[in-house]
Amino acid sequence: DVQLQASGGGLVQPGGSLRLSCAASGLTFSRKEMSWVRLIPGKGPELVSTINSAGSYTNYADSVKGRFTISRDNAKNTLYLQMNSLKPEDTAVYYCRTKIDGYDRWGHGTQVTVSS
Repeated sequence: DVQLQASGGGLVQPGGSLRLSCAASGLTFSRKEMSWVRLIPGKGPELVSTINSAGSYTNYADSVKGRFTISRDNAKNTLYLQMNSLKPEDTAVYYCRTKIDGYDRWGHGTQVTVSS
């Protein structure tokens, strides 16, 4: 069974940093494009960032460019999101996501709260 478990969220002050991790199992992680998606209360899902299977290509939502960095360690089956210069509007539940047989598969999310 595919498992995607995000961790690393928490409460942080504006301007602070967090590093999210997503541990993957039950899939050939090294062959999968991976994404981070966030759900903000009252809004629809926002695609935050995507990385290709080799880690050689990344893209970002305009709202996080220059502040967030996506990366992966295929030897550890783990996806990361380094979040710097956090803003209150980054408050959300963050999920890692991939496609399995053409369908989106979301993992368990991790709450990020940016507040003073």
